[in-house]
Amino acid sequence: MAKVNPGEFMRQVRAENSKVVWPTWPDTVRTAIMVLIMTTILGLFFLAIDSVFNGVVGWLLGMAKGG
Repeated sequence: MAKVNPGEFMRQVRAENSKVVWPTWPDTVRTAIMVLIMTTILGLFFLAIDSVFNGVVGWLLGMAKGG
C-alpha cells in the first residue's frame, strides 16, 4: 500500500465521505421500531425457552432425589 501525505489522506477521506448516503428521519424511526419489535419478540421467545428448560431440569432433579 502506497503511503500518502496527510493532505492527500484528508482529500481521500472527504471524497469517501461524500459517497455516504445518510438515512432519512422516517427511515431511522422505522428501523428503530423494527429493532424494538424484534428484540421484544426474541426476549419473549428466550423467556419461554428458558422457562421450559427450567421446568424440565427441575423435574429431572426432582426425579433424581427420589420424588
